[in-house]
Amino acid sequence: MKAAKVQIKIQREKRKKLHLAPFFLIVLAALIFFPAELIHDKKVWPERPAHPPVSLPAPEPPSPTLITYSETLRPRATIGEVLSNYGFTPTDIQTLYDRTKPVFDLRRVKAGQPFRLYAIPDGKIVRMEYDIDEINYLSINRNDGRFEAALKAHPVETKIDMIGGTIEDSPILAFNQLGEEDILALSFAELFAWDVDFYIDLRQGDTFKAIFEKKYLQGKFVGYGNILAAELANQGRVLQAFLYTPPDTQKPEYYDVQGRSLKKEFIKSPIKWARITSRFSRSRLHPIHQVFQAHYGVDYAAPVGTPVQATADGTVIFAGWNGASGRMVRIRHINAYETMYLHLRSFGPGIKPGARVKTGDIIGYVGSSGESTGPHLDYRIKLRGSYINPLSYRFKPVEPLKEEFLEDFKGEIEKYRLLLEDPLVLVSPKLL
Repeated sequence: MKAAKVQIKIQREKRKKLHLAPFFLIVLAALIFFPAELIHDKKVWPERPAHPPVSLPAPEPPSPTLITYSETLRPRATIGEVLSNYGFTPTDIQTLYDRTKPVFDLRRVKAGQPFRLYAIPDGKIVRMEYDIDEINYLSINRNDGRFEAALKAHPVETKIDMIGGTIEDSPILAFNQLGEEDILALSFAELFAWDVDFYIDLRQGDTFKAIFEKKYLQGKFVGYGNILAAELANQGRVLQAFLYTPPDTQKPEYYDVQGRSLKKEFIKSPIKWARITSRFSRSRLHPIHQVFQAHYGVDYAAPVGTPVQATADGTVIFAGWNGASGRMVRIRHINAYETMYLHLRSFGPGIKPGARVKTGDIIGYVGSSGESTGPHLDYRIKLRGSYINPLSYRFKPVEPLKEEFLEDFKGEIEKYRLLLEDPLVLVSPKLL
């Protein structure tokens, strides 16, 4: 399967139900009148240039009589120092800091980042704007000595893209070849991290499809939104993921086509991209002591400093030096599970006994502390006090979607399910 890509523009307020008859007529016409080699030829889809940097437009001043001043914070300077040049007293500046802090701490304004000041004709500043990122900005209005701060967003157009292709080396490379960025490939991998270790489970020739949101500001790409649906064909099995927000929790989650959550008790790997150098074994030749003994973990080779993630929600019960294990973190999980992360260089932020962690939180960084022949992570799991093989053990899925929501769920995902079945069809915006 060669890589293919098609973009689908939508306006969310105008979504309509699928009209299946025209949809399948398009499919049939494509199959009859276009040669197979043309449909599948990668050259049909032109390569897109890298996304250019975005120059953010300043929002329109609230009144044509206002004068706009553009300022840039110098290294080691403060907003207060700049504002003092515009008539702000020390009391004004302190009041501004205090009133704005619940919304955004002005002490976090970065050096070199521009901001805008708006003044009435007599020179008094009545408004200030600071771009936090490409989309969001801080707006502060000054009225009779009072300051009102709010986070706002530049108008952004959301489009839906659909890509599909073959993984010859890695998901990142496959997505890059289609003009997409690393972060999208990583988000795709995280969807299936409960079932697939993307370093050891992938096979050359595995295929993927993804339907996702892209955000544009004045026609320039500024970032990705949600992955709406995805598919991975791996070792003869087809895994699918559909985004859905249950009415009871209002928390978006990913489910398969039957409404079963993609989440399981543990994700497959504590490191997103790492090579396994030693597996779980009851008898292994110890690389240092040169004697055969049990190895109750899985060793992942990775560069020093590679982030190590918690494989499930839990509570840290140990974070410190543990002899031959070097720096180690132990986490207690529900259902009598316990995980251990050995030979770390250092611990993640806030990792100490009693700390609560979520799946994917950074609990440490790969090192070579303790008895170690090189940078790696020794990852172990216990169940009711006994070690289990992290690679072969079948972990239970979390609760599926409630039955009363299944009909609504299947209606919501139907358009994406059909697109995953046949992504090479050019789709009318009305279909979405």
